[in-house]
Amino acid sequence: MKKFLLFLFAALSYANTKAQTFTLKSADLGGQFTNEFASNTFGCTGLNKSPQLEWQNAPQGTKSFAITMYDPNAPTGSGWWHWVVFDIPASVHQLKQGAGSQSANELPTGAIQGNTDFGVPGYGGPCPPVNDAAHGYVITIFALKTDKLGIGDKASPALVGFMLNQNVIAKASLIIYAKR
Repeated sequence: MKKFLLFLFAALSYANTKAQTFTLKSADLGGQFTNEFASNTFGCTGLNKSPQLEWQNAPQGTKSFAITMYDPNAPTGSGWWHWVVFDIPASVHQLKQGAGSQSANELPTGAIQGNTDFGVPGYGGPCPPVNDAAHGYVITIFALKTDKLGIGDKASPALVGFMLNQNVIAKASLIIYAKR
C-alpha cells in the first residue's frame, strides 16, 4: 500500500508539472464573424477591424510569434490569405482590436504585416461569396524558434507560410465562420 501511495503521489505531482497547452483565444470572436470584423470590399460593408487576440502557454524556446488568417474555402483553387503578421516579439501575448489596420500603428514594435491576397499588407476581413456555404476562417498563432523571419512586408503569403513552417515550434488555431 505504501508503494502504491508513493506511486500515486509521484504521478499526481508529475501531472501538475506538465506544460499547459499553447492556446489562442479572442474576447471579440464567437463562432461567427460579426459585421464589425467583416471586410468592406467585394460587396461587403463591414468595419474591417481586426479582432483582439491573445495567446498563452508558449512553448520553451519561443523567440517570436506570427499570426495568419486564412480562408481555405475561398473559390480560388488556393484559398485566401486575409492577414499575415510576423516578427511579433516573444514578450507580446496579445494584439488589441484594430491592430491590423495599416493606419492605427497598434502593432508591437518590430512586428511586420505581410501582403495578403487583397494585394496589400494589413487585416482584410471575411467576405465570402453570396449564397456560398459558410466559410471557416482559420486564425493561427505560430510560436517560432527565430526572432525574425528575415523577409519584409512585400513577401507573398506563400513565402511567409513557407518561412513559418520552417521555424515553427507550436501553433494554435481558432476557426470562425462567415456566410452571406
